[in-house]
Amino acid sequence: MKIRRILLGAASVAAVLSAGAVTASVLQDAPRDARPVQDPIGDILRTTPAQPSVPTETPPAGAPAPRSPVAVAPAPSVVIAEDAAVEEKAEEEVAAEKPVATKAIDQPATPARRQRRKFAIIQAIDKVTAETMKFEVEVGGRPVRFNQNLIFAARACEVTTPDELTEDAIAYMDVSLQPRGRQEGRQIFRGWMFASSPAVSGVQNPYYDAWVVGCKN
Repeated sequence: MKIRRILLGAASVAAVLSAGAVTASVLQDAPRDARPVQDPIGDILRTTPAQPSVPTETPPAGAPAPRSPVAVAPAPSVVIAEDAAVEEKAEEEVAAEKPVATKAIDQPATPARRQRRKFAIIQAIDKVTAETMKFEVEVGGRPVRFNQNLIFAARACEVTTPDELTEDAIAYMDVSLQPRGRQEGRQIFRGWMFASSPAVSGVQNPYYDAWVVGCKN
């Protein structure tokens, strides 16, 4: 009888531990709510009152136009005398000039590799309520929910190398439309986002806009 009670107690403890592990796994995979990124400069600009507009000065009234048209005499043509000695000297100077040597741009033997970052910084806006927020999404981590509907998941985030012509931040994102409480969502974007061209590579939806603004560690 004692052995049976011990076995029942051990089974109940194992069941409780298993249920706790399943609950923790579900909470870990669930998307978290978006949190705004600290932007002290933007806060200062938003709280500073606008400067009063400078009054514009009205231009003085001009003289009235004449009733009858005024005849304007054409300017006399100016003829520049050409000196043969001056022309000959100019031709000698042109012939003596040496062509400018063009220097080839040094290119590295192997292009530098782009640096990966741990977080992608996303800017999102709700077109209906005009709510906007800048938040972070961890690469390969928990998805982030914006405005109860949009879910963002980052797969990669990298910055350009110094030898590239344009400084940019690039992120590979998965964006789904899944209202809170529903089990399944609808994917509305999957691919690379470029911070230098948000109008081309961002999320374009009738109700939401979203784009990447940078990468950070």
